[in-house]
Amino acid sequence: MTPAAEALTVAQNPKSTLPDELQLPWRHLQEVSTRLRQVIRGKDDVIEAVLIALLAEGSVLLEDVPGVGKTTLAKSVSRLIDLEYQRIQCTPDLLPADILGGPIYLQSKGEFEFRPGPVFCNLLVADEVNRASPRTQSALLEAMAESQVTIDGERYDLKHPFMVIATQNPAGFEGTFPLPESQLDRFLFRLSMDYPDTESEIDLLLDQSEAEPVAALQPVMQAEELTLLQTWVRQIRTDRKVAAYVVALAAATRQDSRLRVGCSPRGSKMLMRASQARAVLMGRDFVLPDDVQQLGTAVLAHRVSTRHGTATSNESRQIVASIVDQVPVPV
Repeated sequence: MTPAAEALTVAQNPKSTLPDELQLPWRHLQEVSTRLRQVIRGKDDVIEAVLIALLAEGSVLLEDVPGVGKTTLAKSVSRLIDLEYQRIQCTPDLLPADILGGPIYLQSKGEFEFRPGPVFCNLLVADEVNRASPRTQSALLEAMAESQVTIDGERYDLKHPFMVIATQNPAGFEGTFPLPESQLDRFLFRLSMDYPDTESEIDLLLDQSEAEPVAALQPVMQAEELTLLQTWVRQIRTDRKVAAYVVALAAATRQDSRLRVGCSPRGSKMLMRASQARAVLMGRDFVLPDDVQQLGTAVLAHRVSTRHGTATSNESRQIVASIVDQVPVPV
């Protein structure tokens, strides 16, 4: 059974071995999954990855051509889970203060007052992030890594839960600035939505013939329920053999002759966290080697560098996928 098919089966026939206090939040999460599939047609694997990232407190980079539903997906998630949502359209003249906020002088008071920017929300969508300058791109680094920002020497904690869904145009599009490796490493997943299949696109056209489905979405899950599940993700049981499998995958990327730089220990940590989150999404209180195997490519592919500087993200993905296929899975 494919990962998407497994997730769909769970959503349609919810069964869980999680503790009693998590049963209701978990069922609400399955309802979120089901309704997302009614809006975003034919992209079950992407929907699963975004929900895993939410549970793992990670961020997602969606890379594809404009108009395939990247922003619609993010907006739908925020409506269904009752998250505070902000969107920024990245352009070359966008400044860090346009994202983070900054001090504003109040003439009536004769003093400066801090005005928070769009980053002070639960779900931030950075649309076409690679059109922003490197200076502005870096403004998101601290927010994604530590859920905080530092402005004029003052530290400000962001809201919890917090997640960034960034979209970017494929490399080579006019007016883009490639994201550096240090920033790519902050994203849990780098995904591609791609064009929908024929039947899914027909369904999409019929769904939107009279109105946008997103506008009709109502919350089926509260932010507090998501926070409860996120806290439990870190407590999911992980056998030492599974942890050794994660390390073996990371080590294989460091030894592969096709790669110049392999996966760092941060990548291993993120793969473990994502695997724990997938276990929760599937209603389990333990991690299976299959969780690691299914997520290995999506988590590790953007954390490696090929020996050919001109290699595309798809080539890196193919190399990592072949590594995942070759490393023995523990039984």
